[in-house]
Amino acid sequence: MLPEHPHRLVTTFEERLGDLESRFHEAYWRSQIDSSPENDRRRAELELELRRIKGDPEALAAVESALDEEMHDPVLKRQLEVLRLSLTGNQMSDELRAQIVDLSSSVESDFNSHRPEIDGHALSDNEIEEILKSSNDNDVRRRAWEASKEIGAVVSPRVRELARLRNQVSRNLGYADYFRMALELQELDEDWLFRTLDELEQLTQDPFAQWKKELDEKLAARFNTTALMPWHYPDPFFQNLPADGGVSLDGMLSDVSAPDMAVATFGAWDIDLSKVMGSSDLYPRDHKSQHAFCLHVDRKSDDVRILANVVPGERWVEVMLHESGHAAYDLGLDPHLPYLLRQNAHIFVTESVALLCGRLARDPTWLVEIAGRDADEVARLQPQLRRADAAQTLVFARWVPVVTHFERELYSDPEGDLNARWWDLVERFQMVQTPPGRETSSDWAAKVHVAAAPVYYQNYLLGDLLASQLMRTCLDECGGLVGNADAGRLLKERVFKSGSLMRWDALIEQATGRPLSVKDLAHQVDL
Repeated sequence: MLPEHPHRLVTTFEERLGDLESRFHEAYWRSQIDSSPENDRRRAELELELRRIKGDPEALAAVESALDEEMHDPVLKRQLEVLRLSLTGNQMSDELRAQIVDLSSSVESDFNSHRPEIDGHALSDNEIEEILKSSNDNDVRRRAWEASKEIGAVVSPRVRELARLRNQVSRNLGYADYFRMALELQELDEDWLFRTLDELEQLTQDPFAQWKKELDEKLAARFNTTALMPWHYPDPFFQNLPADGGVSLDGMLSDVSAPDMAVATFGAWDIDLSKVMGSSDLYPRDHKSQHAFCLHVDRKSDDVRILANVVPGERWVEVMLHESGHAAYDLGLDPHLPYLLRQNAHIFVTESVALLCGRLARDPTWLVEIAGRDADEVARLQPQLRRADAAQTLVFARWVPVVTHFERELYSDPEGDLNARWWDLVERFQMVQTPPGRETSSDWAAKVHVAAAPVYYQNYLLGDLLASQLMRTCLDECGGLVGNADAGRLLKERVFKSGSLMRWDALIEQATGRPLSVKDLAHQVDL
């Protein structure tokens, strides 16, 4: 029996969740740095156990009953609200829960271990991206791009099945589908979200079209073709800025240590990341996730780790700054917060900090003061860096809606022609032509987030909006961001410290003095 008093109810759940969440995070970490049947099985077992506790219908009923009562303790009320969101999303039968965990674990394991082959050589994601960045051979580029999509065919039947199962759970709880439920449990209003996406689409349409026209002219000349295809762009999804469309800092940053740069950047804000780096796994090898993430393994301590696959060059400097932004947020949580509130205010709020920090890789002040690059050389590049920063924001702002709109379609109709819908969105937002012969492919399933992090992607774009708003606040109130101790204090005191004590919208107004809007990002994409 669960206790009836709200305080005891919360305390009971903290005790039930705390140690188990830490053990699950440790098992998840092991499964990502060494994908093996044993590690994957242990991760799935603990995830299932954790979801069972969160799926306790008696607990949800007790939390809802407590919230129905008049409550004068705002901290207790917020704990119960956060707990309700977590419990609601896990209400399902043991059979459904086991199916979802087993399927999602198997899909993620395949993403971690799959290496497509070209001419007998297994290619990592880093190697594919290097081909798309540097090769001038049209056939080699096409084959590398097609290889990057192979995983989609491997996992797509299971991703569709996951969508069906998630929808079943959602409809049993009274929601139209999983997409709508997930947004509500993230405290995001669907109408507001898509109004914001529509506003951004209109805002970026003309500047993106003009910038891409110039880019395509360069690419057409480089590859001697009038029919540009997806493999002529710099990465498998055209989500990153190509050197042809901006300025490459690979040469300038080829001799720097990305982890050292992160430590120095955050050290200037009085945030010590040395322990984080010491417990992280930062370099590529077989049977390891090829992506990057930050994990707060134990919310009762400062055990924060980063998984990365660092190779020399601009991209992984940016990624390490990005993931270190997540780590700094986790380290900055007030240790006196109740356990349930000792987490970020919202997924997109921690993404905003990560994106804000990742942008520094092209910041002239950062390049000179932190990376130690030649001031005269950086000064010569400054106009190109400004344009590249705007162009990268444009590229990203046109890419994220592809995934967000697609996921709404996926959960509305998992049986539909998903590949056609995917390419319709790519053409609409990214202005990239659908290649011939892909009509029956599963290119949509090659994006790991669709399977492993469902209904997450909109948070990157909301995070970009907030990153621009935080940057403007730091400029107005502190005079800048790089190496500025006052800016570090602002982030720690107004963003990190309070965890999820407030809803995201209240936190943003407190941190920046106004609601979230597209205003500051609009200035940033002015080419």
